[in-house]
Amino acid sequence: MYVKGANTLANFLNLVYFLILFPFCMAIIISLFKHASMFRSLLIMMGGLAIMGVAVYVAVNVLLSGDTSKFVYLEHAEIPEKAILCGEVFLMVLVCFLSIKYKKYYAILFSLVGTIPVLWMDLTHKAIEGNTCIRIDTFAAVMYLIVGFVGILICIYASGYMKDYHHHHTDVEDRSGYFLALMFVFLGAMFGLISSDNLGFIYFFWEITSVCSFLMIGYTRTEEAVNNSFRALWMNLLGGCGFAAGLMYCNMVLGISNLSQITPQAAGSIIVPVTLFAFAALTKSAQFPFSRWLLGAMVAPTPSSALLHSATMVKIGVYMLIRLAPVMYGTLTGIMITVIGGFTFFAASLLAITVSDGKKVLAYSTISNLGLITACAGTGTTEGVWAAVMLVLFHAVSKSLLFQTVGDIENCMGSRDIEDMHGLIIKLPRLAFIMIIGICGMFMAPFGMLVSKWAALKSFVDSGSVWLVLFLVFGSGSTLFYWAKWLGKICAVIHQSFELEDITPRSEMVSILPLTTMIVVMCFAFPWMSGNMIQPILDEAYHTNIPDVIGGSDVIIMMIMVAMVFIIPIGSRFLSIGKNSKMTMSYVAGVNAGDDRHYIDSFGKERALYMSNWYMDEIFGEKKFLKPCIYVATVLVAVMLIVVVGGAI
Repeated sequence: MYVKGANTLANFLNLVYFLILFPFCMAIIISLFKHASMFRSLLIMMGGLAIMGVAVYVAVNVLLSGDTSKFVYLEHAEIPEKAILCGEVFLMVLVCFLSIKYKKYYAILFSLVGTIPVLWMDLTHKAIEGNTCIRIDTFAAVMYLIVGFVGILICIYASGYMKDYHHHHTDVEDRSGYFLALMFVFLGAMFGLISSDNLGFIYFFWEITSVCSFLMIGYTRTEEAVNNSFRALWMNLLGGCGFAAGLMYCNMVLGISNLSQITPQAAGSIIVPVTLFAFAALTKSAQFPFSRWLLGAMVAPTPSSALLHSATMVKIGVYMLIRLAPVMYGTLTGIMITVIGGFTFFAASLLAITVSDGKKVLAYSTISNLGLITACAGTGTTEGVWAAVMLVLFHAVSKSLLFQTVGDIENCMGSRDIEDMHGLIIKLPRLAFIMIIGICGMFMAPFGMLVSKWAALKSFVDSGSVWLVLFLVFGSGSTLFYWAKWLGKICAVIHQSFELEDITPRSEMVSILPLTTMIVVMCFAFPWMSGNMIQPILDEAYHTNIPDVIGGSDVIIMMIMVAMVFIIPIGSRFLSIGKNSKMTMSYVAGVNAGDDRHYIDSFGKERALYMSNWYMDEIFGEKKFLKPCIYVATVLVAVMLIVVVGGAI
């Protein structure tokens, strides 16, 4: 996109400022309402829709501009640097205070190491001329849609969820106003990070998300919540230290201050900060060995999980990796990032098989899919970047929907265990149908996750790495296994099942239904998304016109798959008209006793029937498999840092 005219430039600049600053203003106002009220819900609804509207307006204008040959720079954006410095000091003091309060002193070290050198550099070194503070391009527009649409719907969902949450958790102090305010701070920081080209500004917003996730995970203030929140804090602050080191290297050694100045043409001299930024991205996107912070985030209320796992926190890491992808092509850093991502994809998908907690399955699935996105970005190829962006889009919508739906099912059933969801299609048909769509969006054709894996496979084959191909093939097989198990539980019909009361509030359905619709719409819009959202990203990232990754024959095949999704069930229903249906008893290990609850064994005794999935936790469960995976990934990360950074220095 190319913005013409000073007035148009100023208008876009004002809209960008609105997206960054208005969520912070909303957070201040919402924090004044300590308890749920109709006015607070209305305020969140109206303010959220305003943010969504502006984000969509800016994104649509960029995507429909028709000019994909250059980046958009709003070079005259004046953001007071003193405000950024004060913000960094505030975050450091807050972390130190809470670390002392809860006697987690190690977090202080990471905060000081990351912040003080950057403050020293900002105060003692003159700013590099020609600083660009704000940048909007096609990738930023796509991220605006994810944060503005999915993120705001999660906030609207949270306004109703938190009211019910404290009805079910009376032992937890009601600080829902504080929690909802943090969510809007999160969104403001995300918009700021997406819109920033200046590395110093990116670092500031990067740290805000780290602190916000720490505060949200520790919301209940239980011992488990506090421990998990500090684990998330120190891991993300460790990544922040890596980002700070890369920032200082760029400013003081290379004389650059903008992310856009990191180009493939400067790959030889730029590889050290690129490696440091990639390390920070690994921590933020919860790749092995840093995955445990995301697993621990489940102690927070469901909206926090949806926000951290889908639209904001983890997407920051892969966003940075995709930005750096062209520079990593053919480098040792790119190879190591791809191997770490591929290993994470495979290992996390295996671990997802071994757990029955619905949220935990979604958490491992998130880590696994982020691993695939990381691996795609690390290849640095056009097919890899195409697959990475498409995976980001579909994962954000599907995973947000799934987390919200699991939260509602837990409220209705009192459990989020997959085994307790047996026959959910009868017990809670509306939520079951929504969950089926969300699960299909994660692994079935013609939904984008599966088609994106095809592009990922092509990029892995082109890279010449047998290991990457094996990771993708076997990781995809494991993915099919745990999703199919869950679908089987939901769709299994129990003859004596009874429908439960669906107590999901309307305020939560306001978020769930649009996300469900969006998954279906994205199937039909897939060719348009490829041509108008992702191809321009490739053109801008590689500064040339890239041939279409998805060709005409691919589009035809995908449209046939979309049509079959609807033709097969409708046709089956049409053919069954006028025919009598027959109810049959389940096949069991003996003679069915006639009630589908008992069977007669070989000794003539009546035994209770119980059907359960096989989780194989005795083979590669968390207790046996998680730590070895962390150790292997730690070695890979250490090798990358020692060889690339240590060797260059």
